[in-house]
Amino acid sequence: MAIDVQPAVSPMLTVSDGAAAIDFYVKAFGAEELGRVPGPDGKKLFHAALRINGALVMLNDDFPEMNDGKSATPEALGGSPVTIHLTVTDVDAKFQQAIDAGATVVMPLDDMFWGDRYGELRDPFGHLWSMGQPMREVSQDEIDNAIKQHQ
Repeated sequence: MAIDVQPAVSPMLTVSDGAAAIDFYVKAFGAEELGRVPGPDGKKLFHAALRINGALVMLNDDFPEMNDGKSATPEALGGSPVTIHLTVTDVDAKFQQAIDAGATVVMPLDDMFWGDRYGELRDPFGHLWSMGQPMREVSQDEIDNAIKQHQ
């Protein structure tokens, strides 16, 4: 039997507490846990898989001993240069749900010049998330003019 493999790009998040991260993502984003692989101590997770907003998101606990002795969490690195974006419906409710679950606001929701209602959050593990909901069609001329006005 052949295995059907579809091309995909899926984030793999390193966190300081995998079990707590799964709980947070379920509460904040309505994640569905697909499975987890515990490490040898039974406490840390070698691997976990979630479905968030229809997409696969993987995560693992931090194992510095498997990373040249270096921690790879956003906290240890002084933040994350990557933002994971969720296109959603009812962005105001979903954004508030994430806040209620423990996310902190990085950029409040606002109606943006490119046509989305958009905002950014930081989860309790240091990862950045943005949420957007398309609200209106915007022409390239409108975008160009809005950018010129912000310079």
